[in-house]
Amino acid sequence: MDYLDKLNLFRRRRNPPSDTTETSTTGGGSVSSPTIVLSPASPSAGEISTTSSSGEPSGGAGGAPEKKRKKKTKRKRTVSVVPISEVTEASLELWRTLPTKIRQDPSMVSFQQVELEHARLHASIHSYSRGPSPVEANFSSIAGDDHEDSFPDIQPMDDDEDEGEEEEEDDEDNGNEFITINVTNEQGENKELEHIKEKKEIPKPHVHHLAGHYIGNITPPKHDDIDTGQNHLDEDHPFRKYSKIICLFITWMVIIAFLVVKDEKMVHTKHLSIPAGKTKAYILPKLPLSSNVKFGLEGTFLSEQYTNITEHYLAIYLQSLTSTLEGNESEVVNSDSVQNISDPWYVPIVHPYLFDSAPIIKKQHSFDISDNNFERIHAQSSAVRMMVRSNIKTSIPIAVRYDQSPVNRDIGVIYAAFVLIFLYALIIWEVVHRTFAAVIASTLAISILAALDDRPTMEDIVGWIDVETILLLFSMMILVAILAETGIFDYLAVYIYKITNGKIWNLIHCLCICTTLISSFLDNVTTVLLMAPITIRLCEVMDMNPVPVLMAITVHANIGGTMTPVGDPPNIIITSNQYILKHGVTFLTFTAHMMVGVIIVVIATNIHLRLKYKNINNLRMHEPKELKELRRNIKVWERAAGKIPPYSKDANIVRETLMKKVRLLRHELKKKMTKGSVPEDLYRSTLEELQKEHPIKNKGLLIKSGVVCAFIISLFFLESIPELRRMSSGWAALLGVMLLLIISDKNDMDAVLSRIEWPTLLFFAAMFTLMEAVERMGLIDWIGHATESIIQSVSEDLRLAVAIIIILWISALTSAFVDSIPVTAMMVKIVVALSEKSTLGLPLQPLVWALAFGPCLGGNGTLVGASANVICAGIAEQHGYRFSFMDYFKLGFPIMLVSVIVTTGYLIMAHVVFAWH
Repeated sequence: MDYLDKLNLFRRRRNPPSDTTETSTTGGGSVSSPTIVLSPASPSAGEISTTSSSGEPSGGAGGAPEKKRKKKTKRKRTVSVVPISEVTEASLELWRTLPTKIRQDPSMVSFQQVELEHARLHASIHSYSRGPSPVEANFSSIAGDDHEDSFPDIQPMDDDEDEGEEEEEDDEDNGNEFITINVTNEQGENKELEHIKEKKEIPKPHVHHLAGHYIGNITPPKHDDIDTGQNHLDEDHPFRKYSKIICLFITWMVIIAFLVVKDEKMVHTKHLSIPAGKTKAYILPKLPLSSNVKFGLEGTFLSEQYTNITEHYLAIYLQSLTSTLEGNESEVVNSDSVQNISDPWYVPIVHPYLFDSAPIIKKQHSFDISDNNFERIHAQSSAVRMMVRSNIKTSIPIAVRYDQSPVNRDIGVIYAAFVLIFLYALIIWEVVHRTFAAVIASTLAISILAALDDRPTMEDIVGWIDVETILLLFSMMILVAILAETGIFDYLAVYIYKITNGKIWNLIHCLCICTTLISSFLDNVTTVLLMAPITIRLCEVMDMNPVPVLMAITVHANIGGTMTPVGDPPNIIITSNQYILKHGVTFLTFTAHMMVGVIIVVIATNIHLRLKYKNINNLRMHEPKELKELRRNIKVWERAAGKIPPYSKDANIVRETLMKKVRLLRHELKKKMTKGSVPEDLYRSTLEELQKEHPIKNKGLLIKSGVVCAFIISLFFLESIPELRRMSSGWAALLGVMLLLIISDKNDMDAVLSRIEWPTLLFFAAMFTLMEAVERMGLIDWIGHATESIIQSVSEDLRLAVAIIIILWISALTSAFVDSIPVTAMMVKIVVALSEKSTLGLPLQPLVWALAFGPCLGGNGTLVGASANVICAGIAEQHGYRFSFMDYFKLGFPIMLVSVIVTTGYLIMAHVVFAWH
């Protein structure tokens, strides 16, 4: 009889099948102890259950009375082990070579029981009087000092609790492990495997403490991979450094060359009086320099949408003259000296009795001169005159502006695209700061206009800057700076932390929903200015990286601004159009149609965020200690299993046991990684500490600030009512800030002005200049004409669906890379023109909703797509959390695509299928 047969026989004699307890006689006494019962769950595995010291089982069928006395508990996970019958002598020898911590793990209970039975067998064969053997004593010391035969208490594994003891702090940080495994094969040959040493150093972030906040240039860290915040362009690399300097220097040389050589274009205005029922001739002071001639008119004209309601027109066309003796006469007798060189341009005018009260409207038009006529004009030194004829019975005054060398739109579009690509290259690869990149790109655009003989004057450039937006940003930055002194942001952060119970996803959803609601009534820039400080403080409290959360609230600010006419500047542009207002697009109608879509988009966006940050540690600044310990344990068990060669069945038994433990640890790690909450004790202690540290600091100043905020918000709402529209948002914010400075008696203006994001304001000014220069090159008009031609090319049945899709996607994709304000201004004209054409048969309202969704949602695509994005990046950088163009692009652009796809489905279902309009 071999050794294992003797061992099994001895075990059956000591443990009859009907017994559920074990007794050991030590010194004549009898003590009952916990027994591990192995019930096979599969041919290669069993389950662990335990019995109490009184002989009653704590699990299984016999534990029913105990379960009745307990309330509902958490689901327990049982540990699968190898049945004792499969434990061979060779596998037992292999188990003995494992580290002590692994040998004593509950998953190794089969080997522990066989080892203890082995020790008892040897003790019974030799003598019971000599006391317990060393091995038996070792197991006895694990279970208890008084019971020789007792086993370690094996508790079922809980899904929410860590298993095993904590290691020393040094071992946890360095992650060093030394494992020696002696392997005995079936021939009895012993092989010692080499020591395994693995050390993984965790790089530490570059962080310093400033004003109670941890400040550092940190892009979203993931576990042990901390980004130090360096630019993608390594300044220390000589080749990259000097390449950047050379490229920027060449750009500077091109700019200065064009600006020095070309003068500012001065287009003079000529006032004419068109006689009743006759033609007025005006000889152009200079010959055209290209085959394209641009004219600008000012007078009591009608807008494009009212063209069909009048019969009064001005007909304007060009003629060439071989003699200027009779050039200013209305008619020329010698027809050989006069030739029409352009098609007529018809301009609708108001009724004569409205000349004194009608507003002055500006019109622009470009005349195309054929190449033959252009060459003949210059070859014969002919003169060119503009002929203006009126069909009304009274004279009409007009102002004429003549541009002899307008920008060639075909070439200008190419240059405009180049400038935008150049700007995004500077921002994406972080060659320079985004503010400096915008200044360089806008200056380059102006120099290109100069090269195209269309250099703008300084007055034109200043007029391009949207002073209202700059004024609004400036005023709201001062308001937020004063509000920060009251401690309200920290107080609100603590309150949100309290109501979310320290759960990360509850916190993020709460911030996003609050941002969406606030942004629907305030503009998204103001919303971000208010919410960003609260978000940063909350993330610091919960040891989270603020960058992903800041980007999430910025996305929701842009989405929430879509809901109402006052929530986003593009909506203000759309709803202020008189043609749209007169066709039933009111405040309530706009909000009702947009709210449904916004709710759907918010749900889809939150689902997208949950999927992207499924691993909650991607939102943390540092990985929790318990997760580090779990990862370390997994590596230890994997290394132990990996060093067991699979050349025998005995080795496979041990390795399979180890891998089962690895799978269990991985399951526990996955659950903890998606749990996303602060431990209860830590949450309570942190909440108490925060409530003590962050009360309201200055209640008097807070009350004054609240009154001023109510005043500003009231003016914002009054602005949305056409009858009460007397003051813009910028003026409302500035007057409110002036009132706050007066009643709060602020004397230290330097401290207040130091909190203003001056680089952000300069960035906006540069971007406004760039967008106007790009529009002057013809890019915006080119996009508009392409959109209109595509819609007109499809069949009438599909025209509405195609129009919605084209307007939505063109405006969204364009707004992701070009500022949404000029895009919206351009697309409004296209929407009105499409609605006016009776041959198309397109209703206005579905096109308006598509246009409202497009620029607002498209602004989420890139960092420069919306004003709120840039503001958020500036606030984050001020607090030390910097995120680049690509950091935002990786989150924002997929969200933009998903939201536009969802919106497309909503608009098609609502207005094509169900015809809600």
